[in-house]
Amino acid sequence: MGEFQQQLLTLLGGLICLFTLVKFIRFLKYFFPYVWNALPQSFFRSMGEWAVVTGAGDGIGKAYSLELAKHGLNIVMISRTLEKLQKVATEIEQATGRNVKIIQADFTKDYIYENIEECLQGLEIGILVNNVGMLHNPLPCRFLNGVDTDENLISCNIISVIKMTRIILKQMEPRQKGLILNLSSGLGTFPCPLYTIYSASKAFVCTFSKALQAEYKAKGITIQVVAPYAVSTPMTMYQKPNLITKTAEEFVRESLFYVTVGEETFGCLAHEILACILQLIPLWVFHSDRFQEVFLNTFPNYLKRNWKSP
Repeated sequence: MGEFQQQLLTLLGGLICLFTLVKFIRFLKYFFPYVWNALPQSFFRSMGEWAVVTGAGDGIGKAYSLELAKHGLNIVMISRTLEKLQKVATEIEQATGRNVKIIQADFTKDYIYENIEECLQGLEIGILVNNVGMLHNPLPCRFLNGVDTDENLISCNIISVIKMTRIILKQMEPRQKGLILNLSSGLGTFPCPLYTIYSASKAFVCTFSKALQAEYKAKGITIQVVAPYAVSTPMTMYQKPNLITKTAEEFVRESLFYVTVGEETFGCLAHEILACILQLIPLWVFHSDRFQEVFLNTFPNYLKRNWKSP
């Protein structure tokens, strides 16, 4: 019996070491993207002629639209505010010389998808960025104290990902190639109290993306969930950039280096390091009453001090 236990512990120790080594090797890819994951200059353009970006009027969506245009793709920008779309489309066309098509759509509504699908007919779409999303309150709060925008948030954060993926994936599958980036959040990688509905909606995006990648990876389609932590955007009240809080342009530029590193990425080295640190903290710490009280009393003040005008 003693010998069996020794063998079992040896096997368990070996598996733990192997698991740690695999995670370490994967982590090194973020330090040396040009060595570990060098993408050819033509990679994004090889997916297809057009990229579709939701929530493209500002923030991360605007940054993805510009960066993908720089990589040689024509862009379809979809968002709610027509004036913002027109302004950003002009900027991208002038800066890159690529064609930009705009579609006005409010992703809290269910009736928009038939029109979107009609507008996309005839376009060879190689990349889809499911970026549109909403946060019920930038400040942490308990579930019953939050604004009741649950249906809008679910439509925007969950239904939009399903519907847009279904529309675009139908034309990617016959061509046996394509790239779908689904924007989640670091808060969706664990059950995050005080941002409960937002965390749950982004957890759906993570699970949906990983399951879908398992279904379609063999068909030449890459589906990746991108789960950033702090990015300075209108949704986060333009938090002042620092080592952790990235500008949308910085984050998107770096995240595109990692589109083939795996089914999930935190998008940039700083957020990958932060995620590793947070994963070392037991979940019960975040779920404790004491932590929640401290968080509610201190974090709003930190956020307000770092808000700035766009």
